[in-house]
Amino acid sequence: MSARRGLWQLAQRAFASHAGRPGEAVPAISNAHRLAPGSSVIQVPQRLLMGPGPANADPRILAAQSLPLLGHMHPPFLKIMDEISEGLRYTLQTDSKYTLMVSGTGHAGMEAAIANLLEPGEKIIGIWGTRVADLAARYGGDVIELKADAGRSFSLEELTTALETHKPALLFLCQGESSTGVHQSLAGLGDVCKRTGTLLLVDTVCSLGGVPFFFDKWGVDCMYSGSQKCLSAPPGGAPFALSERALEKLKGRKTKPATFNLDMNLIGDYWGWFNSRSYHHTGMVSMCYALREALSIVQEEGLDNMWSRHLEMHEMLWHGLKKLGLEPFVERDADRQDPTPARTPLTRAGAGVTFCSRAPGAGVDWAAVVKNAMDKYYLEIAGGLGPTAGKVWRIGLMGYNARPQNVELVIDAFRDGLQKQGKL
Repeated sequence: MSARRGLWQLAQRAFASHAGRPGEAVPAISNAHRLAPGSSVIQVPQRLLMGPGPANADPRILAAQSLPLLGHMHPPFLKIMDEISEGLRYTLQTDSKYTLMVSGTGHAGMEAAIANLLEPGEKIIGIWGTRVADLAARYGGDVIELKADAGRSFSLEELTTALETHKPALLFLCQGESSTGVHQSLAGLGDVCKRTGTLLLVDTVCSLGGVPFFFDKWGVDCMYSGSQKCLSAPPGGAPFALSERALEKLKGRKTKPATFNLDMNLIGDYWGWFNSRSYHHTGMVSMCYALREALSIVQEEGLDNMWSRHLEMHEMLWHGLKKLGLEPFVERDADRQDPTPARTPLTRAGAGVTFCSRAPGAGVDWAAVVKNAMDKYYLEIAGGLGPTAGKVWRIGLMGYNARPQNVELVIDAFRDGLQKQGKL
């Protein structure tokens, strides 16, 4: 045994002495940060993710990610990319050729939209806090922020006035706003944007698949979304689409997009938009498998059934929460996402196709309710974000998780958490 060990050590020294390039010092390898024996296998606890996202992924989608890797330019993989583009056409209700998955989360989709459709000095009207305003300013945009009280959407009249006053190059809206549960209506905006020479950009990260969306009929010019919410896939892919009008803007730019990584001239060519296939980056092979399977599941269920299921679960959730004395954070039905937020006396609660409510009585500790749900039920619900930080719970009814047994567990967790505080 000692002889064999000695040979092995000799071989290691020989390898180390020849592994470097001529003149490179090859010192002894340090094991200071090496995993301890027995700790190298990843440990992941089970959680029911009923917060603002990600939601739990459909097992069929997770299984797809375990399939063998393909080369990112292999014909079988290019076929899967084509299937994603076609699946997005159904999910978005569009005939546009210009659909794809951006390699990255929803914020990569947001940046791709801004970087490609906004040139330095052009005006953008933005609605969704500071992030899109910050992003647009970094690309040289002239940012005009429209603000409303948390929990209220913008009317067509308000948006029309802003568009006719400023005539921006881009109008940015968030269809489903996960920090408050507001569902922004897109009715009539496509026509107004065409009249003012404005491109209509819509964030659908937490709404796509949960509420109706019609890219063509509603006159949307660019949309992006996320894979991890109502589409029930892991985070990492951003569905993305352009209209013909938006593509004309991209092709007619005076300056190149100030990004190589998200340049849609290049990424679009990789996805076959221009009847060719050129290498841009190594496509996210396993993520593409996941989104392809997610879109297939959407088609099997059908959009009408999918939207109805989310609405039914929303109604079931509110039926149970109202019995606990909870009320919506978003007060007007017309402003509310189909799952929508709730409030406490100190806090309001929101969620992703999002929900918010108000608990009875003063002095409710919203964080204790959240902690009890995780500790006892292994259930994630969340507190507020941005304008609702410290004021709301956010509960997501999204995709694979929008099922009766999950809604019942959320109601049970709220009941238990409020009882522990003597509020029921």
